[in-house]
Amino acid sequence: MSHNTEIFGAFFALLSVILGAFGAHLLKKKIPEPALQSFEVGVRYMMYHGLALLVLPLLSLSETEWIERFFIVGTVLFSLSIFLLSLQTMLKRNLKILGPVTPLGGGFLIIGWGLLLFKFLSFYFN
Repeated sequence: MSHNTEIFGAFFALLSVILGAFGAHLLKKKIPEPALQSFEVGVRYMMYHGLALLVLPLLSLSETEWIERFFIVGTVLFSLSIFLLSLQTMLKRNLKILGPVTPLGGGFLIIGWGLLLFKFLSFYFN
């Protein structure tokens, strides 16, 4: 899954720069400050995990497919739900139903990081 991982990593990093600029320049006057701050959290986490996906294939670890999957799915669920929830006033839609998706995505990210920690521990202590 290495090449897909790198593609997702580059895509997440690219998209986070684009959305960060979008938030800083266009959304600043269109959505409330708390929504803008939430939007920025989604952008930040997308960048963090984009970079993690770019670095992960470079590590000397075997079988990282599940870590990659948890990072990809978690990033999509976490960041996308935050983006949509932040924009719901501007979109004139009630998207509160997406509220539970954000912690679900966060849970996927936590599991991915936990698996990575387990990989490091088993690599270094075996």
